[in-house]
Amino acid sequence: MKISEFIFKRTKIPVLYKSLDAYAMRQKSISDNIANVDTPGYKRSEVAFEEDLKAALDKKGVSGYRTDPRHMRVGRPRIEDVKPTPFIPKDDSLASGKNNVDIDHEMAELAKNQIRFAYAARFMEGTFKRLKSAIRGEPIR
Repeated sequence: MKISEFIFKRTKIPVLYKSLDAYAMRQKSISDNIANVDTPGYKRSEVAFEEDLKAALDKKGVSGYRTDPRHMRVGRPRIEDVKPTPFIPKDDSLASGKNNVDIDHEMAELAKNQIRFAYAARFMEGTFKRLKSAIRGEPIR
């Protein structure tokens, strides 16, 4: 393992990187839902991520090691294995009368997702600034 890989894996960068990917995928999903608000029969989509990330970060859970990729996973997932997963929720209601897209709900989710993305990006920027200061031997601010 390279020293740079070792350093980066010991920071929040892998978690933030995964989070930014999830928020970008969620942005696309919400945008598709909004664009299809009037499309008859359209099924809205969502992105699952936070529960899997929470399970991976839970230090109380058991963590297993697989010696072969064909083996069953044991215990909590590793951060490297957590991926955002798009899915179509079971919702038979017709919120708009044509499909199950509720524009008010989608707009609220869009706003929440934008805030999450902005926070993760800002946190990532701060992490890189602290690493840069440490590399230069400057006091960390």
